[in-house]
This record gives sequence, structure tokens and C-alpha cells, in this order.
Amino acid sequence: MAILNFTPSLMSPVTIDSSRRTRVRGSVIKMQKSLITTEPPASPGFSLCTCGRKHFLGEATTPFLPISPSYASQPTASNSTDVLNQLRPPKPDWYFELYGYFRSSGMERYEKEIAVYKRKLFANLVGKAETVLEIGIGAGPNIKYYNNIPNVSVLGVDPNPKMESHARKSAIEAGLKSEDFKFIHAVAESIPLEDASVDAVVGSLVMCSVTDIPQTLKEIKRILKPGGLYLFVEHVAAEDGTFLRMVQNVLDPLQQVVADGCHLTRSTEEYLLEAGFNGGVDINKVSLSAFYHLSPHLYGVAYN
Repeated sequence: MAILNFTPSLMSPVTIDSSRRTRVRGSVIKMQKSLITTEPPASPGFSLCTCGRKHFLGEATTPFLPISPSYASQPTASNSTDVLNQLRPPKPDWYFELYGYFRSSGMERYEKEIAVYKRKLFANLVGKAETVLEIGIGAGPNIKYYNNIPNVSVLGVDPNPKMESHARKSAIEAGLKSEDFKFIHAVAESIPLEDASVDAVVGSLVMCSVTDIPQTLKEIKRILKPGGLYLFVEHVAAEDGTFLRMVQNVLDPLQQVVADGCHLTRSTEEYLLEAGFNGGVDINKVSLSAFYHLSPHLYGVAYN
């Protein structure tokens, strides 16, 4: 898949219903709390999709499968596995291995550009979180950001079982003790953890590909302790009527095929604001110059 190299522009201001008691400053959405500042776009350039999903031709997307109401209760290891197999049917080991290799070695350019935002975002965990769950942990590119958190233990959820070895390697390289990292083979829609069991949940480039965003957010709220934090970094749809949105609309069907259901046109901010986090949501919008078709990004914190 090839895409022309365009010069992106900053996102236009976002209009939010005043009944939500939100304030808009430039490209930053603030809700109830003020935490993170807006950042300018990074250096220009271009790359193919960095959503971290299966970037290989010939793999069809998993069709949408609604979550059964029975899965909305606290998942057990058994029913969590059922949901995993329903939403992510098993694939050959070679496929998972190849995908794991891509995630571990093909994301450097994206991670280099997004690092400035991630460092500020993860600083919010210092002194506030010891047990952290990361959904869609992949090869573990975020593990290095947990270094400054005293007594931290990390739980990593991913539907690809072959990601465990890559994530553990990242943990070792980051100086995280082996006993302080646990890999969980599951999907974000059904996490086999008890209610109010973690201090923070982290997700980066996850909501573009999950089957059910509202159910995923319900699970995040369920497992977070009262006052817990949900940190997110996501690529989203460009503003309606823009040239970039037209490009995304054209590429979206192909993107879903070659990137395991990754959507270019999801309005993730609306789901976040409607999820009902008790403490509100801080949402920052930035434009990444190096990845034009994915350039509109959200990052921020939701307060449980």
C-alpha cells in the first residue's frame, strides 16, 4: 500500500456540547480537570500504518461480533478465553510470529515521534500507580516509561500469544524485574481481573482496532480502582470536510483489511466523553507530521 507524501496541517478546534461542562482551547479538550498542554506537530515525513495491528495482505478482518450481555459481568479465565476466541479466532503460529516480529522491529519511527507526548503522559503515574494494566501491550514499547514509578508491577494484555516473548524482552531491557511483569492472553473487551484491582490502565493505538469500544471502556472502568487513571494515545478521524478526512474515507476499507480491522475514521473522543468516567476526561489533540493518514491523534487521561 503506497500513499502520497502530503504536508499536514494542525487540527481545527473541536466543538463540544456545553452541557458537558467542557472548555476548548485551540486543539485541546478539557473536562473538569486540567492536566496536559497542547504540543506542536513533529517533524514531517511519512510511513505506513503504525496502529500496530496485523499489517499483511491476505488477512481478512474479523467481522463485528457483538458482546453477549453475559460477558459484561466480571470475566473469569474461562469466559474471557471464550470471548477471545470469538473476537480473535486462532491463527497459525507462523502468522503470530511474523506479526510479533513486525511489532518488535517495525515501529521505531512512530515511537520516536510520539515519545515527547508519551513521556509527559506517563509522568502522571508517578506516585499514583503501582499496579498498571496495559491493554494491547504488543511488543512492549511503553514499558520503558514505567521506570520512574516506584514499586510498579505491570500486567500486559494482548490477543496475540506470541507477543509475550517480545514484551518480556522489552521489560528486561527497561530494567523491570521478571516477577513484576505478567502477560495475559485476552482481549480488552473481556479482561480476567477482579473489579477495582488496578491503579491505572494504559492503552496506545488500541481503540482503532477493538471490536467493541464501549465494552472495552466498561472493562477499563470496572477493573480500575476508585480514583484510578486511564492513559490513552490513539489515532482518530480527521475533521469532517477536510482533505485528510477524504483520504481517510477512501483508504479506510483497505486499511481494515491489511491492518486487522484498524479503522481510520473512528471518533474515539466521543466514546471517551460518553463513557461516564467519574472524574472526567482530559483529551489533547495533536497532529503527527510523519504519518499523514494517521496524523490526528488523541492523548490524555480519564479519571475513574
